[in-house]
Amino acid sequence: MTYLPSPQRYQDMTYRRCGNSGLMLPALSLGLWHNFGHIDSLENARAMLRLAFDKGITHFDLANNYGPPPGSAEEVFGRIYKDDFQRYRDELVISTKAGWPMWEGPYGNWGSRKYLVASLDQSLKRMGLDYVDIYYHHRPDPHTPLEETMTALDHIVRQGKALYVGISSYQPAETAKAVDLLKQLGTPCLIHQPRYSMFDRWVEDGLLDVLEQKGVGCIPFSSLEQGLLTNKYLKGIPTDSRAATHRGNGAIEEGQITEEKVDKAIRLNEVAARRGQNLAQMALSWVLKDPRITSVILGVSKPQQITDSLQCLQNLQFTEQELTEIRAILSGKRSVEGV
Repeated sequence: MTYLPSPQRYQDMTYRRCGNSGLMLPALSLGLWHNFGHIDSLENARAMLRLAFDKGITHFDLANNYGPPPGSAEEVFGRIYKDDFQRYRDELVISTKAGWPMWEGPYGNWGSRKYLVASLDQSLKRMGLDYVDIYYHHRPDPHTPLEETMTALDHIVRQGKALYVGISSYQPAETAKAVDLLKQLGTPCLIHQPRYSMFDRWVEDGLLDVLEQKGVGCIPFSSLEQGLLTNKYLKGIPTDSRAATHRGNGAIEEGQITEEKVDKAIRLNEVAARRGQNLAQMALSWVLKDPRITSVILGVSKPQQITDSLQCLQNLQFTEQELTEIRAILSGKRSVEGV
């Protein structure tokens, strides 16, 4: 049956400008890191993508190695795109990345010009696209000159294979240098994609300041800590969860669900309840409260999680008392006194 998106899809979504660029992104974007591979249900993947677009989520984020197996998320997306979304290409922002191991030998990893150019050609073929909207270098490469990596990104834009470029997981000093190099080349760095959540706040130690100063957008991933900052693990590890199914490819494992983190999640859930939210909604609101954040990438396994997550947009404001209590919980304190 032909897919017809909701005519109201742009009415309720919040869009934020990406740094100093002309591009607007939805406050929530859909990530295809997990649950879109060959081992997953095609129809569930289709249902999630359709619902996301129906709700105004116009940005779909991929990478060459997403799956499993690597490459399969792009192949699954390409199949659904051809059936459902091709006619809406100009309403979509599609991104992909390269930087982690993808194929055997010395040319299928890191940040060389050869790897980045070849990987994007493969990604475009898998997805059935002429270009991507955003192409990222997925992680810093300590062995390749940064000039080579950034020149490759500039070359890809000039080829017409990407409209914008970004970087992911770069430290503040690396980010500043990369942004300056791209500016000199004439291809501005659009966006940075770091890991950022209540449990992982490294970006607050300089990176967000650099991005603000340089006019670069920020789109965090793993803001729900792959389920740790939801109600999923508050009473144990469900048999159908990522942690119990050992998916690999960076998915959370049982050993990462520590008693300390679960205790913090339980206490944070109590704060969320007083705000009229569940823990996942509050965790997303907490990241989005910072105006330097352009969008947050959602990782979901079922359509209803998209609907639930969208409710975070109804309450992005925190009182000073709430922030004080959250800081105390995250620091491991049992009382807010003295915070």
